[in-house]
Amino acid sequence: MTASGAAALPIALAAAAVAAVLAFLLTPLAARAAAALGAIDQPGDARRVHARPVPRAGGLAIGVAFVVIGIGTAAMASQSGVLPAAYRLPAGGFAALAAGVPIAVALGFLDDLRDLSARWQFAAQLVLAAVVVASGVTISFINNPFGSGTIVFAAPFAAVVTALWVVGMVNSINFIDGLDGLSTGVAMIAAVTLGGISLTEAPNQPMVAVLCFVLAGSLAGFLPWNFHPARVFVGTTGVFMIGYALAVLSILGTAKVAVALLVLGVPIIDTFWIIVRRLASGTSPFAPDRGHFHHRLLDLGLSHRGAVLVIYGICALLAVLCFTLSGSGQLYAFLGALVGGGLLLYMLTMRSGEALEARTYEASGEGGQCPPAEPQ
Repeated sequence: MTASGAAALPIALAAAAVAAVLAFLLTPLAARAAAALGAIDQPGDARRVHARPVPRAGGLAIGVAFVVIGIGTAAMASQSGVLPAAYRLPAGGFAALAAGVPIAVALGFLDDLRDLSARWQFAAQLVLAAVVVASGVTISFINNPFGSGTIVFAAPFAAVVTALWVVGMVNSINFIDGLDGLSTGVAMIAAVTLGGISLTEAPNQPMVAVLCFVLAGSLAGFLPWNFHPARVFVGTTGVFMIGYALAVLSILGTAKVAVALLVLGVPIIDTFWIIVRRLASGTSPFAPDRGHFHHRLLDLGLSHRGAVLVIYGICALLAVLCFTLSGSGQLYAFLGALVGGGLLLYMLTMRSGEALEARTYEASGEGGQCPPAEPQ
């Protein structure tokens, strides 16, 4: 870590700790507000596995903590001399976060209240993508995976790539939000990784690192309320806010898109193959089902917490790779994970189907087996 990175680390950790405390204190209030307004997840959702009503829109606490601590710190760095000039965000980056995160929270909260159709949710995601592009924050280049240097995108193409990135990131968080604490923990690992890369790789980006750690702290403060058995879900409020913030921070972090691709490999790859499977079967890519990676782990017999911890472990391993591989290496690793993830998901689908059939056969009492006695 360079001297500038080492100097920024205490500030990032302190801001993360404050954000964690604030999110932890705000989460019960967000849960009560969601319940009072009728934003409650009922049992029976095709993706969920909970057996009782749980309030959603807990992402309100994450969003408020991130805006107050993270955006507040960025504003202080821009408007005063308290922090060095190196901490200042580009004007467009500050606008994308200061305006976009509250918009993401508002649009997500509207869905939590009204249960909008997939069409309107997608329209909301396009609005968020438009906010990023209008702020001038775009993916203008990527590391050349076939040689040295970078591949530069023309302005119109960069805008399209950026919009796809924002929408894809939001949907990746959305599709993996099926088990208690899963999307929260995965996003927290991603935020810590992006923050660490921003402090260790040249050029150091102290404010991007601070914001990443603040996001991680906000998620850490929320996680105790969200881990199994969850007392509140992030809801679309949290999905939109988390996905949007990670998308923007990865763009602001120079050449960090490849890092985000790799560390978020599990939700991104799961989303990709789920969409491919649904389109191949003629169903809507946004239709909920139990075909996700985490559902397959449950079908294999893992406990709720066990499945979540396995995915945490995979994401942590991918995070370590981010610190050991170069930009091109990260892209190659992601492509390898994409192919390997597809094969693994196929194998899990076959094995989980066999496991379900076996459990059904045993429970039916066939083959000399008797149904288990009901507990008294």
